[in-house]
Amino acid sequence: MSQRSQRSYRLVETPAGTVRGLRDRFGEWYRAIPYAMAPQGARRFAAPVPHPGWSGVRNATEPAPTAPQPARTFGRLDMTPYFGPGWVPGEEYLTVDIRTPAADGEKRPVMVFVHGGGFVSGSTRAALYDGAAFARDGVILVTVNYRLGIPGFLDLAGAPANRGLLDVLAALRWVRDTISAFGGDPGNITVFGQSAGATITGALLATPEAAGLFRRAIVQSGSGTGAFTPEQAERVTAAAANALGVRATAEQFAAVPDERLLGILPELTGLDLRTATARDPLLGLSPFSLVLPLQPADGLADGPAAEVSVLIGANTEEGNLYLVPQDKLETSTEADVLALAAAGYADPDAAVADIKAARPNATPGELRSALLGEALFGTGTTRMAEAHARISGRQTHLYSFAQRSTALDGRLGAAHASELPYVFDLAEKPWLHGDSGLLGPDTAPAGLAEAMHGAWIAFARDGDPGWDAYDPEHPAVKVFGG
Repeated sequence: MSQRSQRSYRLVETPAGTVRGLRDRFGEWYRAIPYAMAPQGARRFAAPVPHPGWSGVRNATEPAPTAPQPARTFGRLDMTPYFGPGWVPGEEYLTVDIRTPAADGEKRPVMVFVHGGGFVSGSTRAALYDGAAFARDGVILVTVNYRLGIPGFLDLAGAPANRGLLDVLAALRWVRDTISAFGGDPGNITVFGQSAGATITGALLATPEAAGLFRRAIVQSGSGTGAFTPEQAERVTAAAANALGVRATAEQFAAVPDERLLGILPELTGLDLRTATARDPLLGLSPFSLVLPLQPADGLADGPAAEVSVLIGANTEEGNLYLVPQDKLETSTEADVLALAAAGYADPDAAVADIKAARPNATPGELRSALLGEALFGTGTTRMAEAHARISGRQTHLYSFAQRSTALDGRLGAAHASELPYVFDLAEKPWLHGDSGLLGPDTAPAGLAEAMHGAWIAFARDGDPGWDAYDPEHPAVKVFGG
């Protein structure tokens, strides 16, 4: 029997109206359900407004449009499973996809995933975010689209800041109010994200409006110190306004079509965002981030962090993603190492000395990768873990992902994003393999996806992923792979 013949349609009554989804051998799948009104025209630069609902039956069997975004490539590495199809135009893209074992009266754990993509790309349509394994294991997975780039994160007079973050908050409110219709427990929600999505997840812990919206959080390769200061954001805004020839106001930007907003993004790349008090936390990789007066790791007392259990970690070779696919690992020089240290560290000489002491036989490329990984993810992960462990009445669990991908002639290693196939239990998929695939030509190690996916599931169920809680005095760390 074909997979298509195993499918049947399912109807679910939600507070906003009836949706029609699909049932297959993994459970039920509902796609492109709007949690907010379409962000068109002036609404692109306004706070999200709850969707008013619909009459009749809404088809939820096809994927949603995606937020406007540029095409992304990573040299010789195929990152299509991560970025998805890019921009698929359409008005109604503030939507969620839901994978559930069954839309019934049960109260199952709920996991809400916030995708990465440097605050400029990504969507729920990415193949890596298939939630079949979660539904198979009795957990509901919700994936979220949010505004990106200029509509999502450019700081503008007359517009609320961090509109992409506000979208995620709106989606979490929608989940709280609606997920019981899909067999979920609104009192047992875990929000988790990777990369930019992890930084957003960390920021939710410091956001007062997030109180009561989730019980647990997982931060995969994000940063508790990845936000721009208002001064840094002002530089990006000035450059964007200059490129468009408009004033830096929401009213002026609202008159510019999405195609033109995307067209100026190359002019924002490489801006010098170093100030007297702050370095560029993204090291020029993206002109957008959250804009906050305090880094999330320093503002946890202002949000719901004290009442939320946290699972947090990073990969051992994060920086390889930004060097290996572009053939920069072997060509990096000592001068590149020093330049990176100057851009990313308050004390560049000490940073280089420390990294060389820890890796006495490393090449300049390996040193550069290590500095990138630590500046982008390592330092912010540690600070967030330590801060949460200090202030929270809930537990903090720390992990490290060390499984080396054999992609690109075996050089990619435990790079940024390489843990995702294991978390989503997709590591056997052929589209992740081959020399240019994220996991490389070798087969995935037996049991690693089961262990990592299982830990995420266990954490969502009861807050215990299976190893000791983190304490800055006795830092327990679970290592996956290696």
